Amino acid sequence: MQKLVILMLATVFSIGTLQAKEKEESKTPPPKPEAKVSVTDHSMRIDGTKIDYVATAGTMLMKNDKGEPKALFGFTAYVKKDTDLRTRPIMFAYNGGPGSASLWLHMGILGPQRTVVVDTDFSDNGPFKRVTNEYSILDKADLVMIDPVGTGLSHAVGDAKNEDFWGTDQDIESVASFIKQYITENHRWQSPKYILGESYGGMRTAGVSQYLVSNYMISLKGIILVSPFLQFVTGFDFGQADLPHVLFMPSFATAAWYHNAIADKPADLQTFISQAEKFAVEEYAPALMKGARLTFDEKQAIADKLAAFTGVSASYWLLSDLRVDHQAFLKELLKSKHMTVGRIDSRFKGYSLDPVADHMRYDPMTSAVGPQILSTFMDYYTTDLGVKDVSDYKVFGDVFSKWDFSHKQPNGGFMKMPFPDTGVDLAYAMIQSPKMKVLVQQGYFDMATPFFTTQYMLDHLKIPDALRGNISTAYYMAGHMMYVNPPSMAKFKQDLAAFIDQK
Repeated sequence: MQKLVILMLATVFSIGTLQAKEKEESKTPPPKPEAKVSVTDHSMRIDGTKIDYVATAGTMLMKNDKGEPKALFGFTAYVKKDTDLRTRPIMFAYNGGPGSASLWLHMGILGPQRTVVVDTDFSDNGPFKRVTNEYSILDKADLVMIDPVGTGLSHAVGDAKNEDFWGTDQDIESVASFIKQYITENHRWQSPKYILGESYGGMRTAGVSQYLVSNYMISLKGIILVSPFLQFVTGFDFGQADLPHVLFMPSFATAAWYHNAIADKPADLQTFISQAEKFAVEEYAPALMKGARLTFDEKQAIADKLAAFTGVSASYWLLSDLRVDHQAFLKELLKSKHMTVGRIDSRFKGYSLDPVADHMRYDPMTSAVGPQILSTFMDYYTTDLGVKDVSDYKVFGDVFSKWDFSHKQPNGGFMKMPFPDTGVDLAYAMIQSPKMKVLVQQGYFDMATPFFTTQYMLDHLKIPDALRGNISTAYYMAGHMMYVNPPSMAKFKQDLAAFIDQK
């Protein structure tokens, strides 16, 4: 009995000691978030000129107004050696999504290494090839590739959550703060500054350009909008609103032209585009505006012309009440061949996962080039750049369904707009900084951000006529990521270099 009592007391004592130890350990604060970077030296040649540069890859610690850590921002910076930082241009760049990391631009066109992809086709499944990028912008400017929170290596720390950064305004503010902190820590306040954003990165860039000049008095030499998405209302054609259908229709025509899906195909694409745009504005838009007042004969006539331009039957257009959204179109165009056409680039096509479905199950373009770009980037990132821990690297963060799309317009107001339009921000930025230049780079075969939608947005910017000369537009015979097409890749670099060189 005595032994039993002693054993019970010992057990109680042990449990008590363990609980006390656990309680003491729970008081120990977690390790402080720490920025980690890998710094490496490199050299390359562009057009025969040798460029020695330093690459810095990793994370930057961001803090809130109280000085408390809130995020680790992933970035990769390339800075030319032996140069005057006060006069050397610097470009900040990112992709869109929202929720996409910046590897696409990084390995596609801007960085010192480039993934070799097979344009409009699927490549062998590895090993994939990367080469020195003769089209890199490093001969003209230093480069900082940014991954917003929830993508790449970027994530919230401390008491903050990733969701705190997932919204139109939250995203604009955090990226603008990163840029301010980077130029401060790296002595780049005097450098001519550029921002390049692709896709949703266009919406971000327009907002960031306004935020920087309004809140930090940071002016930009120029911004580059690559396949930009700036207006929520015009950027989606899934509803019954007429305008998006009008703006998407010319892109349907270019896809049909490319895939030889129309009768009597014109030899010249530009002429065909002009005809499609004219029809969209002068006939298609007024017909949709009539709604139920459109007579059967009028409706049939419009459906016949839509079929002639798009390669999709008049009966399909009639069944769709003359409103075919782009995903349905991409499934329908080559349905008889059991093929799906690409959304990011409608020159691509792949076998349909579900031939009878009216919406895409996958994008052939992303499936064709995605594995190549990711594989070569991860190899480059961990070997050449020496980044150690990439286990949590996120190509696509799970942010879209959680994104707060509301936007506080720069002109104030008592409420946020439920659907973002940072074209307003762009106009404000151009007016507040009237020397800032804008370059828009747009592919004709882009079904994610159609070229006619982009043109509509530019035509409706509320800026003085005198400032319209600050905007230049370059078009490419490719899609959303026009740089996967070799001729467009060369033109992309040429246009971007000329934009930076202008006085």
